[in-house]
Amino acid sequence: MGSGLAAVAVVGCGSNTGRDTGQGGSSGDKPALSQWYHQYGEAGTQQAVERYAKEYPDATVTVQWSPGDYDKKASTALLTDNGPDVFEYGNGPTIDMIKGGQVVDLTDLLDDATKADFTPSLITRMMYQDKLYGIPQVTDMQLLVYRPSLLSAAGVRPPQTVDDLLAAAKALTDDKVKGLFVGNDGGVGILGGPALWSAGLDYLTEDNRFGFDDPAAAESLRKLRELFTSKSLLLGAPTDWAEPSAFTQGLTAMQFTGLWNLPAIEKALADDFGVLPWPKLNATTGEPSVPVGAYGSLVNATSKNVDAAEKFVKWLWVDQTDKQLDFAQAYGFHIPARKSLAGKADKLTSGPAADAVRFVNENGRAQTPLLWSPKSATAYSDALNRIIRNGSDPATEIKTVKAVAEAELERIAG
Repeated sequence: MGSGLAAVAVVGCGSNTGRDTGQGGSSGDKPALSQWYHQYGEAGTQQAVERYAKEYPDATVTVQWSPGDYDKKASTALLTDNGPDVFEYGNGPTIDMIKGGQVVDLTDLLDDATKADFTPSLITRMMYQDKLYGIPQVTDMQLLVYRPSLLSAAGVRPPQTVDDLLAAAKALTDDKVKGLFVGNDGGVGILGGPALWSAGLDYLTEDNRFGFDDPAAAESLRKLRELFTSKSLLLGAPTDWAEPSAFTQGLTAMQFTGLWNLPAIEKALADDFGVLPWPKLNATTGEPSVPVGAYGSLVNATSKNVDAAEKFVKWLWVDQTDKQLDFAQAYGFHIPARKSLAGKADKLTSGPAADAVRFVNENGRAQTPLLWSPKSATAYSDALNRIIRNGSDPATEIKTVKAVAEAELERIAG
């Protein structure tokens, strides 16, 4: 929620982890558990998760709500004795958390039928060597929003290819409105995956080899540079891509943003907006895509109450389907992580929201694969920055990323 797929936050200050270490991690007759969340942007979310924790009958659960650089702080806390018992992490644990024995195998929390009920791409992203290390909490996605009235006035049809998108952005740009907004960095932060998928490629191949040393990838990344230099891209907006204000205030005719913003967009624009996936590269290459991700609920392997922590995760994110549905749609705008609950989410059954659900099913791609390590991700992000903002040669930059990624894959396999 909040900034959804890209949201990160810092664990709050202080030493309160929710554990009573003087009593061996228990509170009275019940075990004491600490549960960490990043700071969600939607009003009421914090109160909701605190209510869920309070209603759990078999442990005393203390929620820590954490603004700031959460991913860094959470991963650091796992190296200490003061980490949480239960914590969320974007798209599940990193491969280094799994290989380092920092997170607990949660495979036994789901039977086959329940496992099949979760969005497959999310479950796959949280598995390694047939073991499940996270329970998806909610599905978030990124997608392209556009103003039909502005497109119609400019004689532009909703873009189906990247070239269509470039042409539409130029046609929609005037002295007051830019054609497209993909973030103040020109798309460096959010278009790395869509650029590969639009070319029919991916970060890694199915057999976990580097996936985009290919002329089509170079062409797709070159198109992002073309977009950046076209003067039709909004840069320097008051808020970044994860917020809807650039779109709702009329600064841009199209924006790549998150599903969570649809209620605010509808409130501002009524029915004058539509949604699309990021388009395929051209008529014969690639496919449209939407990045899909989820925070996963994990158990810290150094918890003094691993069994109790596992039971709490199962209670909240497997058994309590009413709470899962509440978490997904009562405070923001998200797709439940389970298919059976998505059908009960009334807000998702019509209009652009229903189109977004269809895109998840037809065009959804896990944000990054598990074996795409943080070091590989940094190398690719740096390359994107040089390509998009500085005009570096895409083929050369891809070779640089390949060298880093292949070394990382060798390290992980070792």
